[in-house]
Amino acid sequence: MALSHASLSLISMIFLAGSIVMLFFVILSGVTSTSPLSQTYFLRADTHGISGARAISQWTYFRICGDGNTDCSASYADPPVGYAWDGNPNNAPAELAGGHGGDTTSSSYFFMWRFGWVFYLIGLFFEVLTFGSGFLALCSRLGSAVSGLLSLISLVFLTVGVSLMTATFVKMRNAFVADGRDASVGTYAFGFSWGAWTALLISTILFCIGRHSNKADVPSSGRRWGRRSRSTRSHRSYEGRRVKEEYP
Repeated sequence: MALSHASLSLISMIFLAGSIVMLFFVILSGVTSTSPLSQTYFLRADTHGISGARAISQWTYFRICGDGNTDCSASYADPPVGYAWDGNPNNAPAELAGGHGGDTTSSSYFFMWRFGWVFYLIGLFFEVLTFGSGFLALCSRLGSAVSGLLSLISLVFLTVGVSLMTATFVKMRNAFVADGRDASVGTYAFGFSWGAWTALLISTILFCIGRHSNKADVPSSGRRWGRRSRSTRSHRSYEGRRVKEEYP
């Protein structure tokens, strides 16, 4: 039996809520030492010997922290990845250092992370709007259409944001490893990010299916049956009158 648009919308909102929660886990990483936020970071790298850097650096959404997301920097909007060390640093991987962000970050990493950071946040913004419109989707197919559109917009932004984020920090890990330093991408941050993307994709599909779900069969069938019955009775009455007129 096909689910109604209200049921599909409710399931969509559950997946959407899960996506929003996972995105907040990533965005709030480094704010507190509470698990799982203390284990959530994009990249962990050995930065000892780099001028102005910690022995271990962990890159989170708003901050750059030390081991275990402690000893964190101040919070910045889209912080350049080179804020882990001083300007014009010594011993930093040459691929990462450059003239952006106070002479801390190369141009490619500066813009990759900046656009990824912004698209990630815009995706979350549209997810929250979608969740609000989801209550309308419970009541009407028009609400499902609006929610589906907002969810699709959010999916586009989040796809770009998570993809750029992944590319940025995988390339950074490779640069550290090539420089003879230990480095690893964060399992929690990328797990939450791609998990949120997957949940949003499912939610978008369900909202769109809810928009095109069929009306209840019983009322519509009843109306069609009623019209056919009246038409049949009228035709038979006409035939009876015609026979009587021809054969008095």
